Amino acid sequence: MQSTARGEGRRLAARHRNIELGLLALAVAVCVAGHIDADLALTGKMPPNLLMRLLPLVGLVGAAHMAVRRFAPYADPLILPLGVFLTGFGLMLLDRLDISYAAAHAKKGDFQKLPAAPQQFMWVFIAVVVSLALVVFIKHHRFFQRYVYILMAGALVLLAAPAFFPGRPEDFGAKRWIRLFGLSFEPDEFVKVAITIFFAGYLMASRDALALAGRKIWGMTLPRGRHAGPVLAIWVMSLLVLIFERDLGTSLIFFGIFVVMLYVATERTSWVVLGLLMAVGGAAVVGTLEPHVHGRVEAWLHPLDIYKPVHDKAIISDQPAEALFSLGTGHLTGTGLGSGRPWLIGFAGRSDFVFTTIGEELGLAGVTAVLLVYLLLVQRGLRTAVGLTDPFGKLLATGLSTALALQVFVVVGGVSGLVPLTGKALPFLAAGGSSLLANWLTVALLIKLSDSAGRTALEPALPSTDFPAQVASKRPAQGDQRAGQAGQGDGQAGQTPGRTPAHGTPSGPGSEPAPEASGQQAGRPGAVADFPTAPGYGTAPDPSRPGGTLGGGFHTPAQPSGPHSSTPHSSTPYPPGPYPPNQNPATA
Repeated sequence: MQSTARGEGRRLAARHRNIELGLLALAVAVCVAGHIDADLALTGKMPPNLLMRLLPLVGLVGAAHMAVRRFAPYADPLILPLGVFLTGFGLMLLDRLDISYAAAHAKKGDFQKLPAAPQQFMWVFIAVVVSLALVVFIKHHRFFQRYVYILMAGALVLLAAPAFFPGRPEDFGAKRWIRLFGLSFEPDEFVKVAITIFFAGYLMASRDALALAGRKIWGMTLPRGRHAGPVLAIWVMSLLVLIFERDLGTSLIFFGIFVVMLYVATERTSWVVLGLLMAVGGAAVVGTLEPHVHGRVEAWLHPLDIYKPVHDKAIISDQPAEALFSLGTGHLTGTGLGSGRPWLIGFAGRSDFVFTTIGEELGLAGVTAVLLVYLLLVQRGLRTAVGLTDPFGKLLATGLSTALALQVFVVVGGVSGLVPLTGKALPFLAAGGSSLLANWLTVALLIKLSDSAGRTALEPALPSTDFPAQVASKRPAQGDQRAGQAGQGDGQAGQTPGRTPAHGTPSGPGSEPAPEASGQQAGRPGAVADFPTAPGYGTAPDPSRPGGTLGGGFHTPAQPSGPHSSTPHSSTPYPPGPYPPNQNPATA
């Protein structure tokens, strides 16, 4: 029966991989169709070298699918197609903007006329290959649990490093980049992933202490002071990032991930309330005193002041107002790909303002569709967290999904005027190798996590060898002698072959009684054997309680508990277990 269930689980996993292959083909087809449509609207011709661009991309997507099919066969079938669709859609938008920038800036001689899509295409290959290496060589997500403190130390070094590098005028005051030997990258994108792994390991080990109740203030139970230390430390670190690196987006995401994971680990609403109060208070103080952050807030509160005859050019920017005009032009269905003018926004092709291209040329319908794709990717990550059985995996999947959701929120909210601009890159869509690589690492981790969750759900585990086996003894005389020493020789020796005691062990000639608990050895017949219990497994049945169990693990009919009971045994011939949840062969 169990082999049949395992075979059915493998067939269902293979069906999921076929669904994934179909969705990958659909994602590539939609992106290619959008690419052709935009080029026809802009130039009246088919995209040049379309086949030379399409074939490598199709080969890369096929390799990704084969790697997942081979090394993560039980993974969620939607995670990889969603990542491929968003990446391909971003390439299409960048190529569309490159054509407009090349025509508008041909005579200006600035860097805006340089194409961004070819470099992004190169980073797509690097990001996907690195993520596939993670899927292939990391056997299980608990591998990262061994190195949580090493990852945290490296993350703190990367997080602080940009403050020691000089900024450039085109960075607009923010210090988010490390520049060495002519190369630059944003470390905060990788810090986001590393710190999420650390939070998962730390909260798994400390959740009991953090869940302890403290004092009640205004009807809300606050945590104890000594347990609130980690939250205060993370809060101070996020404020330091905000002050010295002037990076509002990283500070919000960094602190938000920790608060959400803390709530998931402890299930205490007071942590969320405390975290929100600390975040709002710290942002208000820094936004008032720090000039760069204050300028962001002023530009958010007064986006149209740029058109006043007198205004502070150091604070007020034209991008927020232009973004609102671009989004308003799209109306419900947009102007059509290639028919709008999103290139009027400076740096739209190289920043988070690429989102305005979607709003202007695809309208509210296109914006809603893209946001739903992001939402679906976050939902699959949270669904993976629900399906996992180990606390580290649950917290890691929750943290990665939260990081993606928060980054989309701060970017889309900043472009649309909901929150101040943060300067973060829109995941998968905006140009930038660091952001693309970090987001594909997130996809790879979610694939490995969903593979573990799917394996648990679809492939029943074999009976564990960690529990005492109920086997027939090869020394019948010794078995009779032990039974006699326990005061049960008459009752057990007189039973007919095939009749079993409470634990379901054959008690006829040639059998050895099951291991007994210390209480039974002391003369308490009917006690249950003290089996060890592994994490995540149920507890042994309690035959002394009708239909009861020890700890509510499994339910069995009442069994005779006395040594001289003559009631026929009515249990199933399976070993008594304990078994993993929902995998008892008697109920399978």
